[in-house]
Amino acid sequence: MATFRSSFTLRRMVQAARELTEHAGVRRRIDAALGIMGGLGGTYGKGKPLVDALEDVAQEALLHGDTGLVRRFQHFAAYARGELFLDILENYYDEGARQRSEEYMRRMAAMGAERAVAVLDVLCDETPDATAADARALFHGIAQATDYLGLGTGEGGIQLSTKHLKWLQKYGHMELVLRSLPRPASAEAARMMGDVLVDADAGLLAQLLELKARRAGLAALRAAVDDAGSSESVLHACLKDQEWIFGGAYVSELARRQYTPRTILDIPLLRGDGSLHVVELKRAYIVDLVIRPGGQLMLGSPAHHAVSQAQNYLRAMDENRQTILTRYGVDTRRASATVVIGHPRYVRGSITPQEIAETVRTYNTHTARIEVITYETLLDSAARMLALSSAGHSSDVAEEPAT
Repeated sequence: MATFRSSFTLRRMVQAARELTEHAGVRRRIDAALGIMGGLGGTYGKGKPLVDALEDVAQEALLHGDTGLVRRFQHFAAYARGELFLDILENYYDEGARQRSEEYMRRMAAMGAERAVAVLDVLCDETPDATAADARALFHGIAQATDYLGLGTGEGGIQLSTKHLKWLQKYGHMELVLRSLPRPASAEAARMMGDVLVDADAGLLAQLLELKARRAGLAALRAAVDDAGSSESVLHACLKDQEWIFGGAYVSELARRQYTPRTILDIPLLRGDGSLHVVELKRAYIVDLVIRPGGQLMLGSPAHHAVSQAQNYLRAMDENRQTILTRYGVDTRRASATVVIGHPRYVRGSITPQEIAETVRTYNTHTARIEVITYETLLDSAARMLALSSAGHSSDVAEEPAT
């Protein structure tokens, strides 16, 4: 069950964000969210309607290319859904709160450094000929000893407040991130890594991190496809916010999945021209994706059923185009769709991957707005895009600036 949140602080942040845009459409969406939140006091509109209204603001801002405002209202919506704590939200968008948090972290770092110096002083006093290796072993022992610390469950145990639980949650996440960082294989490798980090600009580092995240996302999708038991929901989770996998024609994945009362889209993508593209996901484990009745290859009933479902979605979008455009700012006239279904490894009947690809390609030549692809095709094309991106970044790093 969702734990919805709202507060005076959120209302104040939404009001402040309104001044950051001059687009009338975005301001109308913000005013609608403020209308749900109401005046001072009460619950400030806590509930799903507020979450939807904040997501609508993010989507409207996306249509105007204001990525900063998009991210801001995505965070607001995450807080309203109960996924973000208020103090974390304040660290993003409240300058005073952020400064207090930074001051706290500085004090914690200084305190840790002072304790480390005190420990080294004791070591030097007790063992005057101690080496750097001895100091390292000492701190390593202290780090291992912390694994045995506990809060206890009987008398004398500690009952943590929600605030302290949040701090533990954040520090635990930081520890996981730090532990997952790659360790240089040698001192020379460490020096080279340091040189790269000093010389590289923030944009390049962001691109490299994005490439790493995309590789991880692609690996997760491949693992799900390789598991015959993966459901549609599992595959959908792997493709969430991974619009790049479907090609460079799409700007982003839209936050809203429902535009008509009886239509819930799997993955709605936004094209660069503001039009909608629908991705309909089916399972990878489809044994009759392609069949051979009477010696002729053709798509099986699961694929035809999926295409019919996509056709109904597109028809509903066409019929409600003006309403959707006015209410959500998304152009659904002549929207297109992609059906992702099956994988050659699961098809029965001695049908080769090449025959499956040719059968799907032949089918697609007779459809105008809907394309059928397999997960193999999706994975292969995404892997090629990653390889090209990686090669491009490697050449950029290798080139020395002219002097």
